[in-house]
Amino acid sequence: MTRVKVKSTTVASLGYNAATREMDIEFSNNGDVYRYLDVPEDEYAEFIAAESKGTYLNKIFKPLGHKYLVVRRGSEKE
Repeated sequence: MTRVKVKSTTVASLGYNAATREMDIEFSNNGDVYRYLDVPEDEYAEFIAAESKGTYLNKIFKPLGHKYLVVRRGSEKE
């Protein structure tokens, strides 16, 4: 999945696949990439538009309880 870099101290990049409703989050601190499942496109749009990606992630997105997979650990090469 293609991700776009975002301006954030918490999130390095975000990606979205509308066909599968999957969203990738790459974290700035360790390079880990998590793939969240069954994410509506408007939710991704709100996330990418949020002024603070870290605040949005922790206060709005995570409480929604989306299932996720670890796509890559920061120590692994992509």
